[in-house]
Amino acid sequence: MIKRHSDVVLEITAHDSDTVENELNAAVDIAREHAVKERRHGILVTQHEYSRYTVAISRDVPYGQTLERRELPASSQTETKPGC
Repeated sequence: MIKRHSDVVLEITAHDSDTVENELNAAVDIAREHAVKERRHGILVTQHEYSRYTVAISRDVPYGQTLERRELPASSQTETKPGC
């Protein structure tokens, strides 16, 4: 399920890998449409739990880029890596 918090923040909750992948791809496409209009910020995909993610337009990500980050409650480390 994609829950829209605003035009720049979408929350994805899914419990199987196929749904997660499809929902994330759809949410990134939605965010990309808005980012292209502004031409100032990139997209940040954050995994909060194994079944919950957010996709957001972020001023911390350069325009034209998508970054992925993990913020899992059981982990004290945050991992950031370049995305597609």
